[in-house]
Amino acid sequence: MLSSLIKEHQVKQAARKEAQELKRKEAVAAANNLTLALVDHLNVGVAQAYLNQKRLDAEAKLLHQSATSFAKQTQQWLTLVEGFSSALKEIGDVENWAKSIEDDMQTVNCALEYAYKVSQEGS
Repeated sequence: MLSSLIKEHQVKQAARKEAQELKRKEAVAAANNLTLALVDHLNVGVAQAYLNQKRLDAEAKLLHQSATSFAKQTQQWLTLVEGFSSALKEIGDVENWAKSIEDDMQTVNCALEYAYKVSQEGS
């Protein structure tokens, strides 16, 4: 009877060990599945962040090229406007020069007319 109780105990103990081992394996598998699910979830976020970063880098490069092009175009416009301004100043200088010559010629004309009148009256 005692030996049957020991055998029965050993059988129950072996069954419990098997059940415990099975539960341990299930727990390890569940933990692995959870870990894989968490890593996959994080990888999706990381992949999305990486794609966003690549897109931002491309946009930044395009923006830099556009800004450089705009700066060159602006410099060309400034050069053109400075040339136009210089040409206007030269036109103003020529106009002043012509006005001075015209005034001098009118003075000479007035002097000649006066001299002619004086010589006509004296003759």
